[in-house]
Amino acid sequence: MDTTNNHLHTLHGEWMLALAVCINSLGVVLMLDSGAGISAISSVPFAFSEVLPKLTLGTWTYLFQGLLVLSLMVLRKRFVPPYLFSFVVGFVFGELLDVHEMWMRILPTALPWRILYFIISYVLICIGIALSNRCGLPIIPTDLFPRELSDITSVGYPKIKIGFDVTCLAVTAGLTLFFLGHLDGLGIGTILAAFTMGKGVGICGNWIDKHFQFVTFLNRRKGKTT
Repeated sequence: MDTTNNHLHTLHGEWMLALAVCINSLGVVLMLDSGAGISAISSVPFAFSEVLPKLTLGTWTYLFQGLLVLSLMVLRKRFVPPYLFSFVVGFVFGELLDVHEMWMRILPTALPWRILYFIISYVLICIGIALSNRCGLPIIPTDLFPRELSDITSVGYPKIKIGFDVTCLAVTAGLTLFFLGHLDGLGIGTILAAFTMGKGVGICGNWIDKHFQFVTFLNRRKGKTT
């Protein structure tokens, strides 16, 4: 019997995926409300929601995520069924963005509070992405894309994550400048997060790996039948 992981606490992947979706959606909207700028992974949908406001941020988010899923299938050169479940998870994520936007309007807006919102949102997103990458299930497409691209290209995840975030920021800057005449949604917090969040996710992931292991329902069933 393998006892190498006996010292690790076991977490259920399904519950951790649900927690990660809640954490990430909360972190994204909280970062936007901080006034320091929206997170890089949601900056492109945010730009479209400002340029074409007939659709909500949540709607543009899962449209963008659908494009990411399609791009991964093109890169894989094959149909990947789990990616479709990832899109479903992304749809829930998009809906939660709209829910959080509604209730966060009651939060205080003084500068000290906004600084606190940014710090909390940064930590939440790092933890949420690290959890998503380890839950053993299809995850939000904006988190799935850099992880899978890292696997496809054999380039380290932190480098891919930073490159993906910076690309999202460049697209957002171009869209808002061209259509609105000014930068929108981007701030010092956005830039800081884009260039450091890959490392932040790595730090959170390493800590999780030292203390927890993840088991999904399918893995438990396989264990019982073998």
